[in-house]
Amino acid sequence: MIPKKKTILIAGVLVLLALLLPGCRRAPDEAQVREAIAAMAQAAEAGSASDVGKPLSEDFDGNGGRLDRRGLTGMIRLLALRGDHVGVTMGPVSIERRGERMVATFTVTLTSGGKLLPDQLGVYRVESAWRHEDGDWRCYTATWERVM
Repeated sequence: MIPKKKTILIAGVLVLLALLLPGCRRAPDEAQVREAIAAMAQAAEAGSASDVGKPLSEDFDGNGGRLDRRGLTGMIRLLALRGDHVGVTMGPVSIERRGERMVATFTVTLTSGGKLLPDQLGVYRVESAWRHEDGDWRCYTATWERVM
């Protein structure tokens, strides 16, 4: 028979392990994509080109070849150097799994407190495709169209 103190100690350790184990799991794939999208929006507002580029794959393709990873991060860098501020307001994000990939669809509203041309501001509908690379979800393509 196990002494009462030892039983309580073992029970306590088991409860502690049960509470800690869920924290060891990675976030679900969908949550990781949502977090990456939110992080990119925050980075764009902060003018952090490198943080905008982190979730993008090296071969990122924007709007059918109009903008690659380097072009997008360069644009954010230029805006920051000019002192322009871009406001980014995200709409709800819808995510659909397609085999080993994810497709995220959302709206984003771009506003400015700087000298951005008015034709670059407005509401856009975005569809982005994500794949798992080196343990992280990376956006490898995105298309967007102005809806307002």
